[in-house]
Amino acid sequence: MTSASTTQWLNHLQRSRAIAVIRSDQVNQGVAMATAAAAGGIRLIEITWNSDRPAHLIAHLRSHLPHCLIGAGTLLTVAAVQEAVAAGAQFLFTPHTSPSLIQVAQAMEVPLVAGALSPTEIVTAWQAGAACVKVFPIQVVGGVAYLRALQGPLGHIPLIPTGGVTIANARDLIAAGAIAVGLSGELFPKGAIAQQDWGCITQRAQQLQAALTPTMPHRG
Repeated sequence: MTSASTTQWLNHLQRSRAIAVIRSDQVNQGVAMATAAAAGGIRLIEITWNSDRPAHLIAHLRSHLPHCLIGAGTLLTVAAVQEAVAAGAQFLFTPHTSPSLIQVAQAMEVPLVAGALSPTEIVTAWQAGAACVKVFPIQVVGGVAYLRALQGPLGHIPLIPTGGVTIANARDLIAAGAIAVGLSGELFPKGAIAQQDWGCITQRAQQLQAALTPTMPHRG
């Protein structure tokens, strides 16, 4: 069931633990955000498909941040998945579970992380062939406690919580069983973006990496 691309993806997650999720209004802004996060040690960068010219941004980052994996998120259609992969996306995130999108990604040998929330949705995503399952939004349903409760019956499914993940709770989420975490607003404060304070973002990325380092490796 696990393809070579999925195995490599899981290995990347276990090493890096954190995914920077970028939603930008301008391509240049997206480049600056990604570059700042990478300077702070983040190696997994997701560009949401509702960003400005996401395909162009992904292609640019693939060239300029070769030490990072660049992926696409907020993918809702088969066309978007195909366009993201054509642009060079190395992993894919959807906010929901769509077997058809999972199948398309599998055919192109690109790992897709499907969004889910309840145990039924999580198992459905996993059985449909998702490389991992994004548990979203994690914080509104109990955060660490909810993730820990899922581990009993669903501990074999690699989970990536997003939505309310912070530098302060990221380590606890990993300790509770998450293979990795996704952060957006916590890494990229609106004030820092508005002021183009890229040093602030790099510093926050460094703080996140420092918080997660004691937990590596958690899962084998």
